[in-house]
Amino acid sequence: MNKRTNEELQALVNKATAGDKKALETLITSVQDIVFNLSLRMLGTFADAEDATQDILLKMITHLSSFRGDSSFTTWVFSIAVNHLKNYKKHMFAHFPLSFEYYGDDIENGKIQDVPDLTQNVEKDILAEELKMSCTNVMLQCLDTESRCIFILGTMFKVDSRIAGDILEMTPEAYRQRLSRIRKKMADFLGQYCGEYGNGRCKCKNRVNYAIQNHRINPLQLDYMAAAEIPLKTMIDVKNAMEDIDELSQDFSFCKSYQSPENMKHLIRELLESTQFSIIQKS
Repeated sequence: MNKRTNEELQALVNKATAGDKKALETLITSVQDIVFNLSLRMLGTFADAEDATQDILLKMITHLSSFRGDSSFTTWVFSIAVNHLKNYKKHMFAHFPLSFEYYGDDIENGKIQDVPDLTQNVEKDILAEELKMSCTNVMLQCLDTESRCIFILGTMFKVDSRIAGDILEMTPEAYRQRLSRIRKKMADFLGQYCGEYGNGRCKCKNRVNYAIQNHRINPLQLDYMAAAEIPLKTMIDVKNAMEDIDELSQDFSFCKSYQSPENMKHLIRELLESTQFSIIQKS
């Protein structure tokens, strides 16, 4: 995301709602990565995150004329995205929900030693890194939808409690209290089971073949390793664009940010060139 002031974004909104296609494209580009990362953490897989991001960006376009500048543009987009994702039922984990109990039992009792080599000549260190990123993201799916949203807003984006409270329709105090409890639950789980981020015995490298067998990673499609990581400074700019930020401590270093996939950018360009865009402008 390119750093833009709220005033610059407001000017772009005005131009876009007046029919300036270039301004609209710039607005979409300015938020598509944060929408994608929010979707990825909320839904757990790249494919589901891509689908949801397209839906959210389309919703943003169709409601653009309702933006009045009462909040920052980024906060407004986050509100649209959060409301959409909280009710999103088309993703894989909506049909196959997880729990910390299930995930912990699988770590403790999965028969990893009985699985043959399935790496297909891909380096095990690369597959282990893919599994680490995938596992910690999937672990978020053990939280209920609202708790997951609270954790992501507070830990990945470090959204100010007043802003997060408005988005989630709760008081800042309630948001901070729930965030603290959820962070402790996540930290406790990592501490008990994860050898990468805690003191547990589970090591990704030892579970690579087991993960491939259970379709958790695919040696021929390494989504996390193929994704371009967004620099930390860029994400700090995003957080600053949402007004102020809290210092709500605990560092969960697996909350990395990624650029949205290239095919999404092509789909956005196709949308802007399509007759559907003409209909959107008139709505």
